[in-house]
Amino acid sequence: MATVVDVVRSLVAPLTRTRLFRRFGPTLLRPLEAAVAFVSGGRVQVSALLVPSLVLHTTGARSGEPRDVPLMYTPDGHGRAIVAGTDFAGERHPAWTSNLLAHPDAAITVRGRWMPVRAERIADEDRDAAWARIEAQWPGYRAYERDSGRTVRLFRLQPVRAVG
Repeated sequence: MATVVDVVRSLVAPLTRTRLFRRFGPTLLRPLEAAVAFVSGGRVQVSALLVPSLVLHTTGARSGEPRDVPLMYTPDGHGRAIVAGTDFAGERHPAWTSNLLAHPDAAITVRGRWMPVRAERIADEDRDAAWARIEAQWPGYRAYERDSGRTVRLFRLQPVRAVG
């Protein structure tokens, strides 16, 4: 029996693949996510209503400043998260992917729980398997890669023990 989330996801997923969504999604969703996160103290994400979501906490590649970004993730079946730098099929890689390349030690917040992680870029030979897992969760998501005209950066986030 389908859950409410499954039904909503089946209705919303096709909309996320439209040009209109790709054009206005970043403009509308980012401030909405920020406002809901602020009001809820970081415990609620709008995107989490549809897919597993996290907040990625990185260090800026050039600035060295802390950066936070809400992202969809896919569990890899081994306690790790897979994240894809699709940026709504944008022509450029999102800044958070450059941050992870420069500073792979990061943190995530999932359902209000903060944990340190180490990011590993997914190797070319493992990309198809990672995309298959992502698309099992969100069908058609790889179209963002095709439509962007670039090879989307995929990362596996491995939880690590906090030192201290």
